[in-house]
Amino acid sequence: MVKIAFQSPFAHKDEPKKEAAEALVAEQDPEVATHSREGSSGRCLLTLLGLAFILAGVVVGGACIYKHFMPKNKMLRGQMCYVGEDSQNQAAEPYFLPIAEEADIRETDNIAIIDVPVPKFSDSDPAAIVHDFDRLLTAYLDLHLGNCYVIPLNTSIVMPPRNLIDFFAKLATGSYLPQTYLVREEMIVTEEIDNVSGLGIFIHQLCIGKKTFRLQRREKLIGLQKRSAEKCHIIRHFENVFIVETKFCQQ
Repeated sequence: MVKIAFQSPFAHKDEPKKEAAEALVAEQDPEVATHSREGSSGRCLLTLLGLAFILAGVVVGGACIYKHFMPKNKMLRGQMCYVGEDSQNQAAEPYFLPIAEEADIRETDNIAIIDVPVPKFSDSDPAAIVHDFDRLLTAYLDLHLGNCYVIPLNTSIVMPPRNLIDFFAKLATGSYLPQTYLVREEMIVTEEIDNVSGLGIFIHQLCIGKKTFRLQRREKLIGLQKRSAEKCHIIRHFENVFIVETKFCQQ
């Protein structure tokens, strides 16, 4: 018996479709591999970016910690002496009274911050003083009273920051003879300042939360002035080659 096999008429039609499908799969395989490589590269790039951000955070955080805990400016120390009043009126050998200071002078900010500790041989008050050369203001914080006093900066008495730095350097090395004379200035309290925010950041930091008053030099006041009922305090300090006695009085 002879078997006769009949081939389906659709068999030849299916073969081209199968070959086309295989060719399509073969063509798609490189793209799949490419997408896989691109995904891996993207993950590596994101990882590197994450590490970069972490390192940047560590560097910035370390800089902030260093800036916060390390002193920004070097404190300068100096001492000068002036002739006592008793020795000026007598023929006895003169004696000198010392005035010591610590200074934080910030040349870039155009600021001089003077710290006058409790004097050993004087009746003056301890104080913190800010000289703002940009705003042309001086603020005295009397540490005995706890009050702030603000007055226009007297540039004829106070050296600019660069000169002050050089002057304190001479005092530290002993190249300048720290025996000098006394200059007096007298101030009158005129009015209270309710808001110190407009006086600059340094004076604001000095006087915030404290009673703050304006001062005026006595020679600039017009009219008779009653001195009997005044309460006066003295701060002796130096921002030049001489000692300044600042006396401020309040009725």
